[in-house]
Amino acid sequence: MRILMIAQSPIAGDSRILREATALAAAGHTLHVIGRDVPDGFSVGPGVTVESVSRSSGLRTGSGGLAVGHGRNGPKVLVKRFGRWLLLPEHRSRTEKQWRIAAAPVVAAAGPFDAVHAHDFNTLELAAEYAAKWSAALVYDSHELWFDRALPGRPTPLWRARGRRYEVSLAAKARVVFTVSDGIAERLRSRGLADVRVIRNTFPRADDVPAAPDRPEGLLYAGRIGAGRDLPTVVAAARQLAPFRTVLMGSVDPNYRLDLGPVETVAERPIEEVDETLRTYGISLVTLTNTCENHRLALPNKLFHAVRAGVPVIAADLPELRAVVTHYKLGGLYEPGNPQSLTAAVRGVIENYPTYTDGVRTAATELNWEHDASTLVTAYSDL
Repeated sequence: MRILMIAQSPIAGDSRILREATALAAAGHTLHVIGRDVPDGFSVGPGVTVESVSRSSGLRTGSGGLAVGHGRNGPKVLVKRFGRWLLLPEHRSRTEKQWRIAAAPVVAAAGPFDAVHAHDFNTLELAAEYAAKWSAALVYDSHELWFDRALPGRPTPLWRARGRRYEVSLAAKARVVFTVSDGIAERLRSRGLADVRVIRNTFPRADDVPAAPDRPEGLLYAGRIGAGRDLPTVVAAARQLAPFRTVLMGSVDPNYRLDLGPVETVAERPIEEVDETLRTYGISLVTLTNTCENHRLALPNKLFHAVRAGVPVIAADLPELRAVVTHYKLGGLYEPGNPQSLTAAVRGVIENYPTYTDGVRTAATELNWEHDASTLVTAYSDL
């Protein structure tokens, strides 16, 4: 089949999209991916071409570096922050719509295709439109529970309610719907979508995982640094755990401010180099706030990256994470927002480190991309 994938995410850094495209190409399909921020000369591999449509940076400011402290104060700064809080939801929707408008002629010129694969809700409308024009199969890939995310800015209950209904009306046209966890799949089915299949954000199995040490050297948070990741709790726990090391590694959301205290930072590394970094410290942090349904049903990439690296985790005690971590004995759980709970969980993993490293190694036989890719390839075979 000739497959078009559409995404508003930066393609070069979206491991789910790259893995899916590569798996489908290996199964004999031809893919074209339209996304944004594709670097010049970027290549996915044989059978896959990529194209970029830019998106405005809008209200974002700042250099992207992690600032220590809480920034400037004063009446003008407070007024500016209030205005940003008030306008962010409308601006976010407008920015996503403008990208779809800019992408539409690119999509039209690239087609026709046999299947159109929409990555997340913000591409679903465009994908559904061109799937209908080309009599192509529509596929919806819901990376998140879109209208139940924790978002900055003022509350938008009416937008969320209308959005859920519109999402279902569009996704009902899809031949198959993919998502990242059993919890989100159940929620989408409860809203009326029939064929929802789970493709987790797992990683390919590592060829050679070295033997784990008897004790870990520290905690590593490897991921995006910003709101919603419960990082203030990590910092507070780090003060209690010192001199045991706590380390952050990842790109920083614009305007994010955090007093790091004893927490160390290391330079962001390519995804293929993260395994060794995780093994250097020995425990991976999988932290989220308990502030939205999307977080409660999420299974973040970093959970499965730790499994690939053979490293136990400390994960937020949220329903979907709890189910996987406890079933496979991957590590400890902590109450989001509670530094004492996080500290106790870390000490528990340190004391029982060999038990958890054994659990992670056993889980790697099932929690891997080879297993999840078969769900994707089978679905396209059915199409």
